[in-house]
Amino acid sequence: MNTSLLDSQPQSPDIAAPAIALKVHPWRSSLYEELHNRPSPIIDSNCQVAHFTVLLDDNREALHAHVVDLCRRFSVPAPGPESSCLYQDFGGFELRWERHLEFANFTFICRQVEPFAQEALNFIPKDWLAAMPGELLVAVNLAVVDYAPSEQQLHQWFEGQRVSGAHVADDQSQVWTAFRLHSDGFGRMLANRGQLTPYQAGRLVQRLFELETYRLMSLVALPIARRMGHALGPVEASLAQLNQQISDINSERDERELLQELSLLAAKVEQHRSDTNFRFAAALAYHDLVLDRLTQLKERPIEGMQGLREFLERRLTPGIKTCTSVRDRLEDLSRRVSRTTSLLRTRVDLSIQEQNQDLLSSMNRRSQLQLRLQQTVEGLSVVAIGYYMLSLLGIGFDAMKAYGIGLNTDVMKGISLPVVLGVVYWGVHSVRRHISRSNDKNDSND
Repeated sequence: MNTSLLDSQPQSPDIAAPAIALKVHPWRSSLYEELHNRPSPIIDSNCQVAHFTVLLDDNREALHAHVVDLCRRFSVPAPGPESSCLYQDFGGFELRWERHLEFANFTFICRQVEPFAQEALNFIPKDWLAAMPGELLVAVNLAVVDYAPSEQQLHQWFEGQRVSGAHVADDQSQVWTAFRLHSDGFGRMLANRGQLTPYQAGRLVQRLFELETYRLMSLVALPIARRMGHALGPVEASLAQLNQQISDINSERDERELLQELSLLAAKVEQHRSDTNFRFAAALAYHDLVLDRLTQLKERPIEGMQGLREFLERRLTPGIKTCTSVRDRLEDLSRRVSRTTSLLRTRVDLSIQEQNQDLLSSMNRRSQLQLRLQQTVEGLSVVAIGYYMLSLLGIGFDAMKAYGIGLNTDVMKGISLPVVLGVVYWGVHSVRRHISRSNDKNDSND
């Protein structure tokens, strides 16, 4: 069976009813098929299932070409370029390939194989496995049997490691796992089909693999969280020091230097947030999927053995809480940097306002001095203009006396002095008042 996703915008069939003529949305068919994508396998006999999860980077096309290469080697139909899954019987094994957003799964089902037999993967070309694109994160072997294993068999198959187990599917089946890597580099799971139908057994296998995949995908963020936790210590110390220095500012230069340091610190915090935001959010989403798959298993612990949910809640949850704590710590640090920046900017704004007030006061004093100087200049101007006018009048009086008119020029000058000064003062004052009114009118128009 070869199943693949439709194109991103598939052609939807028209509604055949003669009385209905509706325009069909181009995604209609793909939305109907979405609920039927990635179906569970059919497990109808004892088998061993090998499951690989590889992380994707920029190698999605290379991964598709790698799957096509395997199909060509076995002369089976290959998936199309837009396909994100393939379920195909290759004769000696069944391949189930699924491509997700961050990772891709390869599941090989080999029937009628002894549990955890080394020759189970001999049918897969070794050079093809070695050339698989991406980084391997999950490699687990799951053996499906139709009987309850003995304690000796569990000890042998899990190499003496502590095993967790549970009754699942409403006590119709049993599963065991150690949640550890074994000598072959694989994790191991064991499932007793019990009373499950082939379809139910396939769903159980799919949920167990999803549980293992999502468990490890959620933990990818843990090393990042630990590393980030150590990196945030110096940042918080620097922020505390900057807060202390704000209260000790003595000059404008100190404000500029602190604002520059705070800007660099804010840029560093935002860089940490952008680098880890997606990873931490993905960790929480994967952890929710783990809890969801545990709920779907409907487990009941086997007497004398630790259950799957108990183990994961005790061992996985603290790691997820660490990621959540670091994420919240980053968010809190970002808010604190923002508040400190606002505080320093407020202080800088107040300093600028004080400087502006001092500048306005200085300009006011200059204006008053300029006004006084202008008044002094006006007085001197009146005297100077009056002196020149009296000089001109003196010339006129001398001419009239020379013409024969009996005038005392000195007396006439003395009489003319107050008149001339009054006229000059009135004229200068009128000109200044006219200029002042013109300026006021222009200011009001602006």
